[in-house]
Amino acid sequence: MSSRILIVILILFAIDFYVFQGVKVLTHQRAIHTQRMLHIIYWSISVFCLSTIFIGQFIDWHTWPKALRTYSFALIVIIYLSKLFVVLFLLLDDILRLFRLIFTWAGTKLFTSNTSLNESFRISRLNFLVKTGFILGSIPFFSMIYGMIGGAYNFRVKKVALRFPKLPAAFAGLKIVQISDLHTGSYMGTNHLSTAIDLVMKENADIIFFTGDLVNDLHTEALEFREVLMRLKAPLGVYSILGNHDYGDYYRWPDDASKKENLRLLKSFHGEVGWKLLLNEHTYLEKNGDRIGLIGVENYSGHRNFSRYGNMKTATENYEVQPVNILLSHDPSHWDAEITNKYKFVDLMLSGHTHGFQFGVEIPGFRWSPVQYFYKQWADLYENNNQYLYVNRGLGFIGYPGRVGILPEITVFELSHS
Repeated sequence: MSSRILIVILILFAIDFYVFQGVKVLTHQRAIHTQRMLHIIYWSISVFCLSTIFIGQFIDWHTWPKALRTYSFALIVIIYLSKLFVVLFLLLDDILRLFRLIFTWAGTKLFTSNTSLNESFRISRLNFLVKTGFILGSIPFFSMIYGMIGGAYNFRVKKVALRFPKLPAAFAGLKIVQISDLHTGSYMGTNHLSTAIDLVMKENADIIFFTGDLVNDLHTEALEFREVLMRLKAPLGVYSILGNHDYGDYYRWPDDASKKENLRLLKSFHGEVGWKLLLNEHTYLEKNGDRIGLIGVENYSGHRNFSRYGNMKTATENYEVQPVNILLSHDPSHWDAEITNKYKFVDLMLSGHTHGFQFGVEIPGFRWSPVQYFYKQWADLYENNNQYLYVNRGLGFIGYPGRVGILPEITVFELSHS
C-alpha cells in the first residue's frame, strides 16, 4: 500500500473521530442502549468506507462487480463530503470554546479561588453549532443521493447559435451535435445511453463530434455499447478524439504491452462503430464546393498532472487554413495553454473533460461549481478575440454515479454568417 493512500486513510479516520465528538453531543441525552446502537451504526459505516479503500489497494477494484465498486465509492464520497460540513462547525465551536476558555481562565484567575477554577474550566460544546453542522451536512448528503436517482440520466439538450462572418454559404445553418465524456464503464447497462443516443438522433445533425473519454480505463468497457453507438449517424459523418481516460493511464497494467494493446483496441473500436478518430491530424468538411477545416488532437492539458499526448504542430502540418476552422481537443485548458496565442486561426474549439464536477448550481444569472477553482473555462461558451471555446458538461459520469445541479449535456450548434 502506498504511503499516499495510508495518509488518506489516516486523514479520513481523523475526520471520523472528530465528527464522532459531535455525534456524542447529539446523543448524550438518549437512553444508553440507544446511544450504543447509534454509535455502532456510525462506526460501522466508517469502518466500511475505510476498509473499502484499504482492500482496494490489494484487490484491484476493477475486478469488483460494477455495482459494488460504483456504489461503494459513491458512498465514500457522499459520507466524507457531508462530514466536512460538520467538521467546519465543530472547528468553529472549538475556536469559540478556546476563547471562552481564555476569558474564563482570566476571570477565575482574578475573581475566584483555585478550587472553583477547575469547575469553571468545564467548557461544553454549543449544541446550536453542532446541530447546525449536522443539518447543513445533511444537505449534500441527500442532494447527492437524489443526484444518483434523478440527476445522472437527466439528459439536457442545449442549443447554441454561433456566428462566423466568413462562414461559406454552403455551411450556413450547419447543425453540429457535440457529445463528450461517455465513460461507458460507469453505466449500469445500455438503456440510459440508448436514450441519450435517441435524443442525439432526433436533432438530425449534419455532423456529430465526440470529444473524448469513451471509457474509464479499459476498452472492454465500451464493447457492450457497440450496437448503441453504431446508431450515431450524420450526413457529414461522426468524428471523435481521445480523452485522458482513454489511454489507460489510471489503471495498473501488468506491463507496457498490455496498456498499448488496450489503446490499440480502443482506437479500433471507434472505427468499428463508424466514427472517424482524429489522432493529431486534420481533415476538411466539404459541401457544394465549399469547405471548412476540422482538426483533432489527442489529449493535451494545460495542467501538468494530466497527459500531453496532443500535438498541434503535427495535427496542423500542411494544413490549409479555411474560412472557418474547428478544433476538437478534450481538455479545455489547452485553449489558454496554446490555442489563443499560437493558433489564432482556430475559430472554434470544442472540449469536455470537466463534467462541471457533476456538482454545482446553475440558475439564470448565476453558475457555480467547485471545478471553477481548477479550470478557468469549465462549462458553456467562452470567447477571446473572436476565438470561441465551448466546454460540454459531459454525458456520462465517473467516480460519483450521479449529478447534482450540473446535468448531462447534448450540445447542438447552429452556424450562421451573422
